Amino acid sequence: MLFLVTLLYGGNYSIAQFAMPAYIQPFAFILLRVTVSCLLFWIIDSFAPKEKIASVRDYWLLIKCALFGASINQLLFFEGLSMTQPINASIIMTTSPILVLIVASIIGEERITPLKIVGVLLGGFGAFFLLTKGEVSLQKGAFLGDLMVLLNASFYATYLVLVRQLMLRYRPGTVIKWVFLFGAIMVVPFGTRQLISIHWQDLPAVAWMSLGYVVVGVTVLTYLLNGWALQFVHSSVVGAYIYLQPVLASVIAVSLGKDKIEWDEVLFTLVIMSGVYLVSRK
Repeated sequence: MLFLVTLLYGGNYSIAQFAMPAYIQPFAFILLRVTVSCLLFWIIDSFAPKEKIASVRDYWLLIKCALFGASINQLLFFEGLSMTQPINASIIMTTSPILVLIVASIIGEERITPLKIVGVLLGGFGAFFLLTKGEVSLQKGAFLGDLMVLLNASFYATYLVLVRQLMLRYRPGTVIKWVFLFGAIMVVPFGTRQLISIHWQDLPAVAWMSLGYVVVGVTVLTYLLNGWALQFVHSSVVGAYIYLQPVLASVIAVSLGKDKIEWDEVLFTLVIMSGVYLVSRK
């Protein structure tokens, strides 16, 4: 199940670009993704035992989780993905465990060791050279796209640290449906104008399939499958599967003719993944 989740995520980098930005602009894409997924999560959770949020404090925490995990992060990711290459985006996302460590240490939930410091430095070094390729220019769309993907990873890392507090008190289904409800409200102002401008009658079948893949596959299925897997394995095992994302994303992107692999990208990938390994290693 975890391999299937990673495969779905790996395909996201290339398959989403069949619809975006040629037919659906990034913010409209996110609005559709979050709202439809929110509806599906509430429908699915309606078959589970009812569970109420216990305090106003928890509602505020849900809003924070929605801000970092279901709105701003996704707006940044899909806007960035429309400007950069699928392989770059997948490699940058492997910095998530490093960013989680940094956020957790700031909040005081995890202790940073010398080994983890080396890992953070290695990951930062690899990410910097992957993003800049020896040049830093804000005029280059690829650099801005990579930077947005990195910011998305930072926001999602914050979400993972914050949402753990809620997962210890409520069922995952309860938390996810509220996070997506608040997230949907937050993305409405950003995606409405682009949504109105979509020419639905002109969307080819491949664009509809791309949208369906992201909503059903990369959002609903991945959340449900991860939740199921966590009943049998530790969260560290789930996190370790992110190492497979660049590999699967690269294979899919190259097989679809949407990207090519360069040797410097392989080198920077190995540096980043080495850093992530040192951070995650007990």
